[in-house]
Amino acid sequence: MNALIENWRTGFHTDRKVEVSIVVPLYNEHEVIMMMHERLTAVLLGLGVCYELVLVDDGSRDGTPHMMKRLTQKDPAVTAVFLSRNFGKEAALTAGLEHATGDSVIIMDADLQDPPELIPKMLKAWKDGADVVCMRRRSRAGETWFKRYSAHQFYRVLNAISDVDIPPDTGDFRLLSRKAVDMLKQLNERNRYMKGLFAWIGLPTTVIEYDRMPRAAGVTKWDYLSLFNLAFQGITSFSTAPLRIAMGVGLLTALFGVLFTVWIVIKTLFLGDPVQGYPSLISMITILGGAQLLSIGLLGEYIGKTYYEAKQRPVYLVRDVLSRRRAAHRAASASPEAHMEAARAAAAATASAAAAAAATSGKDAYATYK
Repeated sequence: MNALIENWRTGFHTDRKVEVSIVVPLYNEHEVIMMMHERLTAVLLGLGVCYELVLVDDGSRDGTPHMMKRLTQKDPAVTAVFLSRNFGKEAALTAGLEHATGDSVIIMDADLQDPPELIPKMLKAWKDGADVVCMRRRSRAGETWFKRYSAHQFYRVLNAISDVDIPPDTGDFRLLSRKAVDMLKQLNERNRYMKGLFAWIGLPTTVIEYDRMPRAAGVTKWDYLSLFNLAFQGITSFSTAPLRIAMGVGLLTALFGVLFTVWIVIKTLFLGDPVQGYPSLISMITILGGAQLLSIGLLGEYIGKTYYEAKQRPVYLVRDVLSRRRAAHRAASASPEAHMEAARAAAAATASAAAAAAATSGKDAYATYK
């Protein structure tokens, strides 16, 4: 126990550089946030590294912001970033990456479907030379067969039409080196599909397979319409193939129209043609009208992206940032006396947090993942 507390004191000394940052976007996750913090703390304490937890509130409407404030008060490793409203998960991830200071940054969801106990494997792959460590889902417990099948097929379709090789069956659960994070910060586009951006930067990548768990608590915030919108965002952000397909459909429709016209002329010249053809005429109008509307809709989607990019609005706006550790670091930089006081305050807070984490580390909640 004393060794555990000593690790905490050493890990959160303001002079030490953060080795691992954990970025967690949150939206109405009050039922699971405390459990997530306990699981993460138990894993990271065992590693003996200096770490930080960057929690990003994406405009939650439940008790999530209040719980985040409580965590910053009792745990100096926690940095709470509060966005001014709900900007979406991609924006929240961007905010988390821009506020993370570690040499390596791990992104994970709050629902504990991605077990924190896999973090040591991810760090090992990073230390072995990988700048990006992707976690590929071998199985997805607690999800419907349709969701598993559609997600599986989506990645195959996206890779088939995209110029970027996006690792299939991987979510946001991954590790990024500081080099990778700095590269991502240079990408200023507003319409962001983070899985594609992670792959676009390149860099040496390692893939680790794992079995995804059911949600630890709460309910998913992603319905099928939201997932479809995200998939469409990914396709239109990293491929112009839909425009080319629409053009191809237009050409085939036009060719069919020409052939049909030739057939009508020949039939009229040689066979005569009483007043007929109303059904075929309506069918042709419907086919042509549908193809045109589809093409205009796809074109409008791409023009709309250009419209939003031209506005140059920020990806997100921050309402507040709470971090005792960073406040202590700023105070320590101001004067030696403040440095000593900040170190003592951090040691006291981390010791109490370590005791709480040790008291809960033996709970049955961890047994499934050990």
